[in-house]
Amino acid sequence: QVQLVESGGGLVQPGGSLRLSCAASGITFSIYAMGWYRQAPGKQRELVAAITKTGSTNYADSVKGRFTISRDNAKNTVYLQMSSLKPEDTTVYYCNAHYGLLDYWGQGTQVTVSS
Repeated sequence: QVQLVESGGGLVQPGGSLRLSCAASGITFSIYAMGWYRQAPGKQRELVAAITKTGSTNYADSVKGRFTISRDNAKNTVYLQMSSLKPEDTTVYYCNAHYGLLDYWGQGTQVTVSS
């Protein structure tokens, strides 16, 4: 059974930082591309950051220079370090594992940026 379990969300003030974690089980983690997405109410889910199995990364323009995605294959975990957070970053963040035609999603973790 595949599980992606996100953690690390919460409430933070503007300009603050959070680190999201996504622990994967039930998959051969090292061969999967991993990503973080977010979805605001009434909007489509959008890619925030992704990392390939070889470590190449890409980011949404809105988070470039502020967010960093990384992975630890030994721990089957992908991270999203978020800095200089803005109120518009407030939403639910989802972890994704992708390989070929396979896509798995976590349950989401809420990030709220507010003073």
